[in-house]
Amino acid sequence: WGVKEGLRLLLHTTTLQAARQAWTRLEDWVEAADTDETRRLWNTLNVWWSAIEVFITSRVTNARTEAANTAIKHIKRTGRGYRNNEHYQARILLRSARRTCGAAH
Repeated sequence: WGVKEGLRLLLHTTTLQAARQAWTRLEDWVEAADTDETRRLWNTLNVWWSAIEVFITSRVTNARTEAANTAIKHIKRTGRGYRNNEHYQARILLRSARRTCGAAH
């Protein structure tokens, strides 16, 4: 729980100086937890640190793009061997339009 909260606090920072302080605290909590899961999380965070810094300074993510890609993959999975590429593209566009219009209202 402490490691999760430490990560949440890190991502809530708005300056790199504050992020580095939160990073140090998080590292201490990861070491104190001493579990495989927290070590894997720590390794992942180290790999992604440059992207995390960009998020902290800009507050911009690619979450919408990832969500759209996931939705497209879901459409493809549920299509069960679609045969008409135009219909497949239409399903994707219609779903995207429905989500966009739904978000605007």
